[in-house]
Amino acid sequence: MPQLDFDIITLGHGGGGLLTNNLLDKAIFELFDNEKLQTRHDGAVLSFKNKVALSTDSFVISPIFFPGGNIGELAVNGTVNDVAMCGAQPKYISLALIIEEGLPVTELWDILVQVKATADKAGVLVVTGDTKVVESGKGDKIFINTTGIGEMHSKAEISTHNIKEGDKIIISGNVATHGIAIMSVRKGLEFETTIESDTCNLNHTIVELLDEFGTDIHLMRDPTRGGVASTFNEIARDIKMGINIHQSNIPIDSRVDSACEILGLDPLYVANEGIFIAFIEASKADDFVRKLNTLEYGSEAAIIGEVVNEHPAKVVLTSNIGGKRVVNMQVGEQLPRIC
Repeated sequence: MPQLDFDIITLGHGGGGLLTNNLLDKAIFELFDNEKLQTRHDGAVLSFKNKVALSTDSFVISPIFFPGGNIGELAVNGTVNDVAMCGAQPKYISLALIIEEGLPVTELWDILVQVKATADKAGVLVVTGDTKVVESGKGDKIFINTTGIGEMHSKAEISTHNIKEGDKIIISGNVATHGIAIMSVRKGLEFETTIESDTCNLNHTIVELLDEFGTDIHLMRDPTRGGVASTFNEIARDIKMGINIHQSNIPIDSRVDSACEILGLDPLYVANEGIFIAFIEASKADDFVRKLNTLEYGSEAAIIGEVVNEHPAKVVLTSNIGGKRVVNMQVGEQLPRIC
């Protein structure tokens, strides 16, 4: 950690004067040092040869430190994955911090270090950003906004318009892990084993899949807030076709499954941060899963459903015992403040 003349964040650190500059110089510009950031302008000038994808997201998770990560890691991965789901390779991100007065500088530094490590792993640069400080009691330690931009893969044609009857639906890993990891560290909840968030960057995995399968990948989404149930409902509504999913094929960690049962939660509605859903040309689905199983974060990948013309705009689940039920859009918040 750099040598600073203060132990906690004060309103003065958001005032634009000496304290602001000291914080930025020691904790931002040195840590994230790169040519584009060091112009210290209000924005960054970027060069691209092809189409680009842009995504922005804000992170207000509570608690800001949780098993398997912290809000800094989550912010980078969340935006990197959103750009990757478009079929692009993220290259640059912005980093905007809204810090509550009184946040210990040691906690801020731990978050920033994790932002740097996560960005390095994803292969992206932090090239611009902003820092604001709000009065004590008017924030929740720290909120982060990140915006990512990246070049489109030459073989990517990702759109709901490409989905057709018979497409197979593949999920890349276990569901509900992130949301339950957050619940496990909230007051009054204790689990016998530690469940860690599945937050990770998926962009390198997506590049390998696009290299091999290209336009056979019709759509990709990461089912974060609202879980896979809400994501499927959004897609079914947009394509005006039905989606069938099979409970027996949906991968879930046994500890997470047990925790959901104890808490009375449906894992289909619990948030994820390190998996994605793909709609694939049916003839390529088995090969896609086999490939994904060999890649980082894809060992639990499975075909869990298909697109049908029956029950347009509805999602129907076949249960483990063979019954069928409609999986509706989530109403309200099942888990507050999970991303």
